[in-house]
Order: sequence, then C-alpha cells, then structure tokens
Amino acid sequence: MGEPQGSMRILVTGGSGLVGRAIQKVVADGARLPGEDWVFVSSKDADLTDAAQTRALFEKVRPTHVIHLAAMVGGLFRNIKYNLDFWRKNVHINDNVLHSAFEVGAKKVVSCLSTCIFPDKTTYPIDETMIHNGPPHSSNFGYSYAKRMIDVQNSSTAAPSPPSSPPTSSGPTTTSTSRTATCCPASSTRCTWPSVSARRPARWPGRPPGGGSALTVWGTGKPRRQFIYSLDLARLFLWVLREYNEVEPIILSVGEEDEVSIREAAEAVVEAMDFRGEITFDTTKSDGQFKKTASNRKLRAYLPEFRFTPFKQAVKETCTWFTDNYVQARK
Repeated sequence: MGEPQGSMRILVTGGSGLVGRAIQKVVADGARLPGEDWVFVSSKDADLTDAAQTRALFEKVRPTHVIHLAAMVGGLFRNIKYNLDFWRKNVHINDNVLHSAFEVGAKKVVSCLSTCIFPDKTTYPIDETMIHNGPPHSSNFGYSYAKRMIDVQNSSTAAPSPPSSPPTSSGPTTTSTSRTATCCPASSTRCTWPSVSARRPARWPGRPPGGGSALTVWGTGKPRRQFIYSLDLARLFLWVLREYNEVEPIILSVGEEDEVSIREAAEAVVEAMDFRGEITFDTTKSDGQFKKTASNRKLRAYLPEFRFTPFKQAVKETCTWFTDNYVQARK
C-alpha cells in the first residue's frame, strides 16, 4: 500500500507504545518508502501534557506529517478509578500536539481514537457518522470526551487530520500489567499475565517451578469485543497516512463477524499459553459496556483485499512474544 510522495518527515507520538512499536517494526521490515524519514518519540523525549515541551519537540523535529498515538490509556477498571485524570491529561496532550503540528505547518495529522468513545445507547453496528450521537459509556467518560474533542481541531485547520478509530489492539511488545491494561481480561495485554503467573515457568528467575492455579477473569465473560492485531493496525495507519485524504473519521477494525466474547478471548489465551488450571469469572466486578460492535464497511470500500490476522493466530503470536520477553513485558 502506498506510493512515494516526495520528502516526508513523519513524527510518531507514543512511539514506545503497543501501536507505535508495531509501526516501527512494519517500517523496519520494509514498509518505509523512499523519501520518508521516521521519528518515533515517547514520554522520555517530552511531556506532551506540557505545552512548552511539546512546542519545543515539534520545533526540533519539524515534521511534515504526524501520527498521534500518545495518550493516557488503560483498561476498564483504571478508567473507572481515574476518569477525571483520563480527561484532563488527554485533553492537554491532544491540544498541545495538534496545535504544535499546526504551528510548524504539518501537512497531515493522523489521530488515534477508539471505538469506546462511541455512544453507549445506540444501534449496531456503529459507524463513523455516530461518534457524537449520544454520551459514551460512563466507565470511560473522561477518555472518550477528550478524544471526541479532536474534532474541534480537525474542523478548524486546513490540513487534513483524519481521526482513526480502532477496537482493542493486542500484539507483540505489549507491556501492560494485568490490572491496568486495555480490555477487561480478554486481550493478551491482560489475560496473558495471570495465565503465565499460574504456570510459573522454571526458566524465569525468581519464580518457582511447578504449580498451577485458577485464572480469574473479572466480570461475567459475556461482553463482546472486536480485536485487531497491532501489526495489522500499524499497516492500516500507514495507509491512512499515505493514501486516506478525507478529514472524516475512519474505523480501522476487523469485521462484525470477528467479534468474540470475553470468555472466548480468555479461552484463546489459555489455549495459546497451554494453561492447565481452572478459569473462573469474578462476577462481583463490572462488565463495563456490553458491546461496541463497529462496522468496517468504509474501510473495506477502500481496501477490499486487506487480510486481517486471524484472532487465534494473533493471540498465539502475542503470547509467544510475552513468554519470550517476560522481563521486558512486565516493566
């Protein structure tokens, strides 16, 4: 996907996160086009909640294009506990990044939203026209409203700034802890760790061999989610950057038919980890939003032949990476 467009200096915020690292891998593995200069930054390079630091970063890099991934993120229970923090920090980050991009004359900014920002009370499947049709689920009010406000900047600048809305993503380089990661214990960001912990592989320093215990999944396991493999999402972000020239949002997601329950997702992780213990569901914990089924019809109109990595294959590759990179993954 993509043709050379002349000289492009591409700044990726959130470059050390799951999707940022996936983009780095895809670019390093051959997706870089002639004339492209990629710059990946993390919170170590600048505090993007600080306007002066953000402005200094953009003045230093002088990007022609931006993929904006930086955000305060977390799973259901972290969102519930820190709703106000999610709103304040993400509003500051988004305002600083988008305004700095405007000030240095960036030609295009691709922002990352999420399907969780769509209305809670709605019809399904949700599509790009429905973002502002009602309030989001109360569990992530803060994050959702901060992300929705990206539209204010988009409608006020001449440069195309298409927001892209993916569902839950998982894949290699996942480094979240089991209690703060995205998507209640379904994705490998959360379910992998309890499974691994119960196995207690002897090759990991400080963990005794043998044993086996229950994997406890928070909630009933009934809510349904769509999962996209981080490397697939990375390839789609490159396409949006190079070829998608609308200013309207686009949902980057697997199809409706690929939606799975939290129980099914947990079982896929258990299978991939060869976990032998019992799976239990802690029904005293909230399920959060029951579903947020998204349509990828608009994406398919552009990319009818794009092949998504099958869910179980993506889970297996993620779990393999986790076990091979245990120390890094638990940082």
